[in-house]
Amino acid sequence: MSQITFKGNPVNTSGKLPEIGSKAPDFKLTASDLSEKSLSDYKGKNVVLNIFPSVDTGVCAQSVRTFNKEVSAVDNTVVLCISKDLPFALNRFCAAEGLQNVETLSDFKSNEFSDAYGVKMTDGPLNGLMSRAVVVINPEGKVVYNEQVPEIGQEPDYNNALNALK
Repeated sequence: MSQITFKGNPVNTSGKLPEIGSKAPDFKLTASDLSEKSLSDYKGKNVVLNIFPSVDTGVCAQSVRTFNKEVSAVDNTVVLCISKDLPFALNRFCAAEGLQNVETLSDFKSNEFSDAYGVKMTDGPLNGLMSRAVVVINPEGKVVYNEQVPEIGQEPDYNNALNALK
């Protein structure tokens, strides 16, 4: 379990992020077309997992925009923006923003992803949603960077995540 904060108040998560150097846990998430996606679908690529509570909040939306802009220049890399939002809402947001360099995936059907990555908030006002975190996975499926953002209202460290891709 990790402890983060929401507006300065303590919130616990269901676990800890996968350790650097470990094999990234596989997952099943729902894409915007309602198909099922898993980590194995991105085998051989760098994968940036941009994990957040809801795209309907300012900081979450900004993280999607920033990763869309910054990672588009990195070869052999995909950004997966993951929340419990319905796939329709995630797709609508990206379409309205003109974002084409990220993929959105939802864990609305189960807690498989949020449990495997330890990001489900277990108490506080956002109980059941995912904390803000970034995990970077190399083409061999190993975790090369992780960040559990300590305060939900804070953006992740984009530079450190991008540097992990080099």
